[in-house]
Order: sequence, then structure tokens, then C-alpha cells
Amino acid sequence: MKSADNQGAHIPRQAQNRLDYSAAGVDIAAGDALVELIKPLAQATKRTGVIGGLGGFGALFDLKAAGFRDPVLVSCTDGVGTKLKIAIDTGLHDTVGIDLVAMCVNDLVVQGAEPLFFLDYFATGRLSGDRAQAVIAGIASGCREAGCALVGGETAEMPGMYADKDYDLAGFAVGATERADLLPRLVAVGDVILGLASTGLHSNGFSLVRRIIETTRLRWADPAPFAPGQTLGRAVLTPTRIYVRSVLKLHRAGLLKAAAHITGGGLPGNLPRVLSDNMAAALDASWLVPPIFGWLAKTGGVETAEMLRVFNCGVGMALVVSDPDAATRLLQAEGETVSRIGVIEAAVGAASTRINPPAGWLH
Repeated sequence: MKSADNQGAHIPRQAQNRLDYSAAGVDIAAGDALVELIKPLAQATKRTGVIGGLGGFGALFDLKAAGFRDPVLVSCTDGVGTKLKIAIDTGLHDTVGIDLVAMCVNDLVVQGAEPLFFLDYFATGRLSGDRAQAVIAGIASGCREAGCALVGGETAEMPGMYADKDYDLAGFAVGATERADLLPRLVAVGDVILGLASTGLHSNGFSLVRRIIETTRLRWADPAPFAPGQTLGRAVLTPTRIYVRSVLKLHRAGLLKAAAHITGGGLPGNLPRVLSDNMAAALDASWLVPPIFGWLAKTGGVETAEMLRVFNCGVGMALVVSDPDAATRLLQAEGETVSRIGVIEAAVGAASTRINPPAGWLH
């Protein structure tokens, strides 16, 4: 066997420089400090059913303590997409966490599920405590609004994978519903489709949004042409609306048959997902469209059909009901802006959506 001295003589010179994780670009201490900053944010989202707090290898949740008798679990995952690029370029990080939660919990509630808990994955090139705390504070805010607990997550510092200021987000939500309360159910020809107003772009189509804005001379700090009193960056970053409380209340009142979260694919791509074959959602395009959509269509020369396929165009959630008057009263009392946007009709073949917007509808 070689002696210790002989073995040492063969260690490569760079290894003798005593490299550590910090020299490789990963700051463990910063990560530990961030966990301490996050703990009170997570604590503020705690709800019945959560067991323990942050710091374990996994999060525990007691469905029986939360009041479920015959539960079915529903899980969703999503991200924020290239909307994050605008947050990074503007330095406005306080709302994309709300987007992250919204994109997941809005998908849960359309299946009749109550969001129970949420986890996030935050990956960045260089961990900045202030930036990460702003993002996670937004996540906690979204969780409080949705009534779910932020029970854990992962922060990954990955130099070489991301540029220093770049980051990406993924979210994971778990909810539950009683087996008998799963949606959709009993949708019939003649049922009415209600639209709940969006707050704007929500979190889809931002590669096209950024491309359109690049064709102008506008900067993110300039006044938004479509939103008086706001900068372009702040207006475009308006967070996705969370519809959980109002939709759950409608469902528990026995007034909801089906719901579709209007994300990528727009109304044409998402409404058929909750309909049976030989049914069509016939929409009248009579709802109020936020000015940002008309501005994007005109500035980018985007055809109406493409706008409807890429964006929500003012409807963030579509609901199928048989008693539209009662449903509208309940939803308005919950703070929603409600429009009667269409009806379920008989059709031939796969479920579909038919929209016949009038000429110049967006332009």
C-alpha cells in the first residue's frame, strides 16, 4: 500500500486549493437564512388538518381532522411560464407567487375539490434573500386567499444552469372532495354558461405578449397604453385571479354542474374538457373584454381566433349552471363580476366550443 505521503503527492493541484460549495457558487448559509424568513409566512397559512411545520422531510396532513368522510384526493402542478421573465426584467417579484398558486388551485376547484396544501419549487442561479422572500411572500398570500396551507417546498441554487438573477417556479397543490361531490356532473343541453371576469392576462401567452411589446418602443417603466396610472410592467404583471372561495361556495350550494379554468387554449380549448361528446358550448362573445387584449390584438396584428386560442380574453373561469339567476346572485355577493356568455347545445361528435364574435370585437 502507498503511504499517506505518497497518496497526497498524487492529489491534483486544483484539489489542493480546498474548494468548497460556496466557491462553486452555492451558498448554504443563504439557503438556511431564507428558510428562517419563510417560516412565519408559512405559519400564517396554517389550516385545520396540517400536522407539524416546516423542516421535516415531508409534510403531514390529516384528512379526518379536516372533516372529510369519503375523500378523493385531487392534485395539480403548474408554473408561471415566461411571465417570470418580465418579473426578472422589471425587478417586480411580489405577485408571481400569487400566479403560481392560482394556476394550481383554480385547476383543483373545477373538479369540486377544496385546496388543502401547497408546495413550491424555486430554482435560481444565485440565491438572493430579498428576491426569494418577495416571491415566497406572494405564494403565501395566494395560499391564504385560496384557504390552503403552504407546507413546504424546495429552494435550489443552480449556478451554470440559470444566470445569476434568473429563476423558475413550479407549484404543487393537493385538494380533496367527497366522492359524491366530484365535478363535472349532469351537464345537459340548455344549461347556461356563466363567465367570471379575469384580471387580465393571468399567466398564459406571455411569449406572444413579450414578442408584441418588443415590436414597440415601450419600456417596462413607461405608462401602460391600456391601463392609466400604471407602468407597463406592473400592468402586465397583474396577478391571476383566484376563484376558489366563490366557486366552492357555488358548488356547496348545489348550483354548479361544471367549471373550466380558462388557461392556455382559451375558451375554445378548455370548455370542451368538461363536456360530454355530442355537446357544444355556444358562446356569444358579449362579455366585457379588458383593454389589454384589444391593445395586444391591434399592436401585434393578432387575429381574433388566435387571441381566443392563446388568451382568456376576459373570462378566467367558465361555469355551467341550470339556474343562472341564483348562481349570479351568489357569485356577485362573493365579489365576482359575472356575465352570461353562452349555452350548452346538442352537437355531433366530440365536445366542442363555438364562438362567433362580431366583426372588430377585439380590434
